[in-house]
Amino acid sequence: MTTVKTLLGLTGLRLRPRAGTDLLDRPVTRIYVTELSDPGRYLSAGELVLSGLLWWREPGDAEPFLAALARSGAAALAASGADSGGIPDDVVEACVRHRIPLLEVPADLSFSVITEQVVLALAAASDSARKRLQAVAEAPVETLLERASAELGLPCWVLSGLGRVVAGTSPLPMPAEDVVRRYAAHEPGPLTVLPVEGRQAVPWLIAVGGPLSTAQTELAEEVAGLVGITRARAVPLQGELPDEVCVVALRTEGSDESRDVLSELLPGAQLLEPAGDTSFAATQLRPSVAELSIVEPLLRAKRIVCGISDPGPRAEAREAARYALEVAARRGGRVSVVPAGEVAVHRLLLAGAPDGLRAALRRRVLGPLLAYDAEQHTDLVHTVRVFLECSGSPTRAAKALHVHVNTLRYRIGRAGELLGADLTEFTEQLDVYLALRMDE
Repeated sequence: MTTVKTLLGLTGLRLRPRAGTDLLDRPVTRIYVTELSDPGRYLSAGELVLSGLLWWREPGDAEPFLAALARSGAAALAASGADSGGIPDDVVEACVRHRIPLLEVPADLSFSVITEQVVLALAAASDSARKRLQAVAEAPVETLLERASAELGLPCWVLSGLGRVVAGTSPLPMPAEDVVRRYAAHEPGPLTVLPVEGRQAVPWLIAVGGPLSTAQTELAEEVAGLVGITRARAVPLQGELPDEVCVVALRTEGSDESRDVLSELLPGAQLLEPAGDTSFAATQLRPSVAELSIVEPLLRAKRIVCGISDPGPRAEAREAARYALEVAARRGGRVSVVPAGEVAVHRLLLAGAPDGLRAALRRRVLGPLLAYDAEQHTDLVHTVRVFLECSGSPTRAAKALHVHVNTLRYRIGRAGELLGADLTEFTEQLDVYLALRMDE
């Protein structure tokens, strides 16, 4: 990495620091020559700004010039004396105020010589950086990022396209899912984000903490390529699991990405055999819903649904996860995650019934009542449901429906006649209640 201090050591330039000697470790990415009084629109981070100070006429002229350099993140200002009268105190003071290193250029030194040597130094540093990256090409992603951060002078992260931080050199300054969404929408942000090449269904991204010069962008692309190779070479760990496991079932509707998505969400889990567009994974620790929150703008799937079992024997856990998955599938939203432990037992059982069977059972049990309501424009189905949800209590049900308790008893009696069932008997209540819930 080329720094301001590196430039002070270049043979023949004879640059002399006049301000900001505590800032000489700033990385330099390129050189820009200007005589504009306010060059802000043309500057970018990390630039060495070279100027003959022809824009300076009187005290006060330095303020807008140095303020522009500070806003752009310029690495330093290299300046020769205004009209050979030396660097004005106004310029030195503004550099101190805006924390811009100031290097004085000898009056007899051509700017073309400075430009040539700085460009050569940057090229040599870039080539050396690539060689240093190649030296750790087979290292883990964390090691690659540490090297990349040192070369770029900026923090770096690898993010999953699902919004997970795979690795990073510092805490991410914003939620990972926001970075992914901005990238997918081509929205500018505080980070520079590049794709990691690979054939996996779930892409990875490289994020760098700031704007990049052309040379830095090329280096970041080199890092992205190396991370892609490392990812492709990695072999998932499939260790032995205990007898009691938690199983996660995941379906990607409209695509075949379920297995890749599941392995990305649970990198330490043991993938089980897929079943059509649904994949299963067994884990030792039950993941939380938050861990399985999914950002899906970079996926082909129209919808993602997921079910999580409670811990138990593998076969039982798998079935519980499958039923929880069916409950999730009946809910709305692009992403639906349902833990089995948060779903009532009767709903898990109903979720396992095919749609055709659910409809047939509903008609068999409730048919006469549904027909009566349709013909008489009544709502006995709703009355029965409220009655059963109030544990068969006429008083509570009447209060919930805002009717007299005798009216409620009459309606329940009439509904029982139509159904051929005693709605005060528990087992018959259970059959009717399950039939009522089969339309969910």
